[in-house]
Amino acid sequence: MSKPPPPIPSLADLCDDNVSSPQRLKVVEPGLFFTYGKLPRFHGKMETVRCFESNPMVRTVLSSPGHNRVLVVDGGGSKRVAILGDQIAKLAVDNSWAGVIVNGCIRDSAIINELDLGVKALGTHPVKSLKKYPGEKGVSVNFGGVEFVPGSWVYSDEDGIIVSEEPIHVKNEADEDAPWTNA
Repeated sequence: MSKPPPPIPSLADLCDDNVSSPQRLKVVEPGLFFTYGKLPRFHGKMETVRCFESNPMVRTVLSSPGHNRVLVVDGGGSKRVAILGDQIAKLAVDNSWAGVIVNGCIRDSAIINELDLGVKALGTHPVKSLKKYPGEKGVSVNFGGVEFVPGSWVYSDEDGIIVSEEPIHVKNEADEDAPWTNA
């Protein structure tokens, strides 16, 4: 298992420090997502999945080593089924994923809230997803007014979600694993 990523400053501080950044900072529309899991603050290089009311690709991706990445799932904004439940969330923890952002619903939220994982979702729904359609991995997805591109960086805390083409929490470009400082 990977060691957890170093803590980052708040999104407010990251935004203040990068307001005119060439990194093209993008802010997801406020008020869309609820926070779940024990880690309200999480960040990492992003992987993406596009699926609609069917989650086999989400399971496949979170079953692989995460290396502290964040999975961004475009479930089409559906609130008719849950795309992520406790079993798949546990896979994310076991495989060192930092977090999951779901443009759709989750279920088993009480259990997910006990896991060392950051999760953002539109809400909860008790019905599990279909398993008919595999979904697509590694594609650009767009929701909340932001394009999520695999390999970009995503940051999430109690105030929202931001996306950057490059890491903005590091000391310098040569040291992506160094903790952010105010120096």
